[in-house]
Amino acid sequence: MIRQIYVEHGRALLAYATRLTGDAAAAEDVVQETLVRAWKHGEALSDGSRSVRGWLLTVARNIVTDRARARRARPTEVAENPATPPMERDHSDGVVDTMVVLDGLGTLSAEHRRVLIEVYYRGRTTAEAAEVLGVPAGTVKSRTYYALRALRSALGDVVGVTR
Repeated sequence: MIRQIYVEHGRALLAYATRLTGDAAAAEDVVQETLVRAWKHGEALSDGSRSVRGWLLTVARNIVTDRARARRARPTEVAENPATPPMERDHSDGVVDTMVVLDGLGTLSAEHRRVLIEVYYRGRTTAEAAEVLGVPAGTVKSRTYYALRALRSALGDVVGVTR
C-alpha cells in the first residue's frame, strides 16, 4: 500500500515539502515521515472518504510546522570548535584575591596565622590541626574563630569595607 502511495504521490509530496522547507534534504525527511505516518494510519487512507493526496499534503505541512516550532523553542546548538578553546576565567582576579588575603594574614598574630594555615590551607580537621600545633582541639576552634574575625577586619581595611 505505501509503495503504491509513494508511486502515485511521491513526486508531488516531495515538491510540496521542498517548497515549504526550502531544503531538499529536509524535504526528503518530511516525505519519509509523512509516509511513515501514512503506514501507521493506513485505515484513514483506505476507507475512501478522503483524498489521499490531500491527507498526505496536510500531514507534510503539519510536520514542517512542528519542526519549525521546535527549532524556535530551543536554542540553536553550537558545535565545539577545536580551534577555539573554552572560555577561561581571567586569572588576574585570583591573583589579586591571593595578594589581598596574604596581606591580611600578615596582620594576624603568629598563633592565628598558623591555625588558619593548618585548617584552611592544608585542609586539616580540628583534631589534626591540634596535634600538629600541639594545642587542645578547643584551642584550635577558638583561635580559628578569632583569627577569622581578625582577618575579616583586616580585609575590610584593605578593600575599604567596614563592618
